[in-house]
Amino acid sequence: MAIKITDECINCGACEPECPNNAIYEGAEEWKYSDGTDLLGNITLTNGRNVNASDSQIPVSDEFYFIVTDKCTECKGFHEEPQCAAVCPVDCCVPDEKNVETEKELLDKQKLMHKE
Repeated sequence: MAIKITDECINCGACEPECPNNAIYEGAEEWKYSDGTDLLGNITLTNGRNVNASDSQIPVSDEFYFIVTDKCTECKGFHEEPQCAAVCPVDCCVPDEKNVETEKELLDKQKLMHKE
């Protein structure tokens, strides 16, 4: 399942540079699927949704850092554990029960974003 940042976030920013998928953004920041990935142009996400990877998307939160569920792979394919959770000083990077994914689904998502 994807990781989410709870409202206990203190906006320290420790998590953001640790994400290998560039799925973490500061509150109120617009984001793109292409940020930090190999995604370009019109793409079909692993959930079947079609988007333009270069289009700006609205922030998930205006108040604190957030994780884009469609880009979060729990660091599968890069690390043994989610790096955001490992560095968070207040333990607010937690599994998102609303977005349960198998390890295969997470790895498929990682392969979609990083063609190497």
